[in-house]
Amino acid sequence: METTKPKTGIAGLKENFKQDFSSGFSVSLIALPLCLGIALASGVPPLAGLITAIVGGLFASRISGTFVTISGPAAGLIVVILAGVESLGGAGAENGYAGYPHTLGAILIAGLIMTILGFLKVGKVGDFFPKPTVRGMLAAIGVIIMIKQIYPALGIASPKGSILEVAAHLPFALGETNVSAAVIAVVSAVVLVAYPKVNWKPIKIIPAPMWVMIISIIMGRFLSGSIDTVIMPHHLLGEDGIAFPSFEKIGESAFWSAVIAIALVAGLESLLSAKAVDELDPYHRKSNLDRDLISMGSGSSLAALFGGLPMISEIVRSSANVSNGGKTQWANFFHGLFLLIFLLVASAFIELIPLSALAAMLVVTGWRLFAPAEMKRLVAIGVMEFVVFLTTLLAVLATDLIIGIGIGILANYLILLFKGVAPKYFFSIAKSSENGSVSVQGALSFSNYLRLKKTLDQAFESKDRLVLNVAGSTYIDHTTMVHLDHYQRRKNLENKTFKIEGMDALKASTNHEFSERKA
Repeated sequence: METTKPKTGIAGLKENFKQDFSSGFSVSLIALPLCLGIALASGVPPLAGLITAIVGGLFASRISGTFVTISGPAAGLIVVILAGVESLGGAGAENGYAGYPHTLGAILIAGLIMTILGFLKVGKVGDFFPKPTVRGMLAAIGVIIMIKQIYPALGIASPKGSILEVAAHLPFALGETNVSAAVIAVVSAVVLVAYPKVNWKPIKIIPAPMWVMIISIIMGRFLSGSIDTVIMPHHLLGEDGIAFPSFEKIGESAFWSAVIAIALVAGLESLLSAKAVDELDPYHRKSNLDRDLISMGSGSSLAALFGGLPMISEIVRSSANVSNGGKTQWANFFHGLFLLIFLLVASAFIELIPLSALAAMLVVTGWRLFAPAEMKRLVAIGVMEFVVFLTTLLAVLATDLIIGIGIGILANYLILLFKGVAPKYFFSIAKSSENGSVSVQGALSFSNYLRLKKTLDQAFESKDRLVLNVAGSTYIDHTTMVHLDHYQRRKNLENKTFKIEGMDALKASTNHEFSERKA
């Protein structure tokens, strides 16, 4: 564990310039194809993804409440953006990106909502959502991305309709496969899957996504047949360049549905990612989640003004930043700066990238979001957790993200009732405090954990040592078990002592350390 924390601001730039500059460049090579692919999968011009990452790096990084996160467009937002673009006029070049300007208006307002929520200090609500529901939402997003992106990966025009209708159409569309595009997609996927298993240094110097770009461009030059490639604007301020938001449809329900979906999913994903990256930070710095909401929200609104997508603190690129030695948010700044340089001087190179290669990258990303191994882990934690996960996944696929998440949360409440938890414990806790100890009675669950955390935080304001006694609890759910473990580790890193006593008085439903406990 590192002990001397890096400086911030200009002092941090001077102290860590070499590491942050180098890491920013490496991350930009990863971000470039991902930004292009995410934009295209969202039904908007590829330029939109680059704008988001550039604004995220150059602007949002300067006001961020995090330390090593990288901001930009995320695969998890593809579903909500695509749905918004389709409902507000039409998605993709084949429809003239008709819904794009109206969606930019929705993104701008959603960003303002996120910013306001940050100022209202609601970053803590990220702890409210039950773990199986969040996992089910991400898995559903992964499934949708895979189904949608299989078509462009095979060089096939993607059909319209619900995700279930699009999936059902695939067997009939396979006869139209563009063999050259499909070969490029398969090779690209193999490169991404095999890359982590290769330890040869000359290979590792270049990130996997950049290898995909290089190999796919070379293949595209030698394979026969027509292969669609990225189309970039020749004049950024021309008709095919930077787009501006439209508010013509602000009075329509589809517009506000897009606003709510973008604000909810972008805010939730960014909070979850920032917390996850804190666990990777070798200096164990704690992000200011409210400030992160402000930076991502205002950054999203600013990006939308110039045709960009919403941004979040993206976990994959942030993890790469940590691995490459990034120390401060200046790495995020340099990542955005390099992407701006690529946009200005390398558009001709970008236009050589086959669309099927970008689609293959997103199919692999979708598979990782789906994460089949997570299903096995959830079953090991408890059957009920798997039921909630599966319910959320299917609900999102059958309806949409907002309704699906709502159904997942409702399923959690129904299970609490099934487990004998009294409704009075849904949002409150029974507690007593004395002599550096907090004792709780009744049930602890995802929906009253924020009350418990507030009690613990208040107790730590005047103490460096605290004991939580749960012997009087009747039930502790999986989400709370995970939260308590994270809370304990965080306090230990702050050189404070937090102990949990009485857990042996409760019976675990499985052998997993984070399984639910019941008296």
